Amino acid sequence: MSTVDRIRHQLKAHPMALDALLAIGVLACMVAGSFVDPHGPDGVTWGIRTPDPLSLVLIGLSAAALVFRRRAPITVLALTGTFSIVECVTGDPRAPVAMSAVIALYTVASTTDRPTTWRVGLLTMTVLTAAAMLGGPLPWYAQENLGIFAWTGIGATAGDAVRSRRAFVQAIQDRAEKAERTREEEARRRVAEERLRIARDLHDVVAHHIALVNVQAGVAAHVMDKRPDQAKEALSHVREASRSALNELRATVGLLRQSGDPEAPTEPAPGLDRLDELVGTFRSAGLHVEVARADAGTVLPAAVDLAAYRVIQEALTNVQKHAGGEAKAEVSVVRVGPNIEITVLDNGAGDGDGDDPADGGGHGLLGMRERVTALRGTLTTGPRYGGGFRVHAILPVKTRGRDAADPV
Repeated sequence: MSTVDRIRHQLKAHPMALDALLAIGVLACMVAGSFVDPHGPDGVTWGIRTPDPLSLVLIGLSAAALVFRRRAPITVLALTGTFSIVECVTGDPRAPVAMSAVIALYTVASTTDRPTTWRVGLLTMTVLTAAAMLGGPLPWYAQENLGIFAWTGIGATAGDAVRSRRAFVQAIQDRAEKAERTREEEARRRVAEERLRIARDLHDVVAHHIALVNVQAGVAAHVMDKRPDQAKEALSHVREASRSALNELRATVGLLRQSGDPEAPTEPAPGLDRLDELVGTFRSAGLHVEVARADAGTVLPAAVDLAAYRVIQEALTNVQKHAGGEAKAEVSVVRVGPNIEITVLDNGAGDGDGDDPADGGGHGLLGMRERVTALRGTLTTGPRYGGGFRVHAILPVKTRGRDAADPV
């Protein structure tokens, strides 16, 4: 962020400080203008006149009122307008106190609606111009009187233009946010519809074929002793129905999978109690794996136990696929306070047949992250310094009711 942007940000964060700076600038301009006589010998002569003390007091009061222009714009306009009228009637030579009223009128126009701007603007222009023409020391047709009319009109017009632009930008932002919300709602609606459709398909498949299996199994049990041929035929129907159910279930679930995704497990959900068995399968495949555990006595909820097992399984699978034939892996399971920490390290050079897991080509890392995040844990993955890859998961030992009951 540049210095100018930083200053602009600070001023936006402190609007009253910005108004104070504006008031100081307006004060300097009004004081300087009070010493100028546009009717001097050279057209504009500096220092040829000196304002009276009342004019200087009115200048100071009107400038001070501008500090509060955002908080009470109508009140500030009324004060600065009153000071300008007093100066028009009593000042001789006149000081440009009306400059503060122009700034206040701009503020009112930029912060209110257009009808209010029209009413307040016309009233201010009329009152100040009439006071200058009728009560001032100069002729009514003097250019200073016409200047008051012109500058008040410019202030009201400029404020209304700024307000219109802000409203236009805000309308664009509101439309963009509404469109984003609409897209999100449409996406959620489609996801819900797709889930309902899949649920209906699964229900139809399971209910139909399981009903057939139940009927044929009952027939087989009933005629097993007396008519074995009919029992054999019923069992054949059971086999065909179960095969059809499996095929239809595979086709339905396949709609949700990407190519290369692992098949759904048919055995009970594993946990860290089967870690040695898991590691043994990788060792049998030629991967050198070392295991270090410091979680003795820790009882994990089913969801956490399954997630920890799956993280290690997927991480070792990535090592087997991506790290090369000479790679070594280290697995550690450590209880740290209220959490269980899972770390899988390898020293592979990434010369295997597959793409590096960090490239995001597959869904393994995404699946691990989804499992860990669903349990309100954290997962960090990435290359190690000096080569290899690191997977580190932190899972809470205790989960909330639903998380502990439903495996991820």
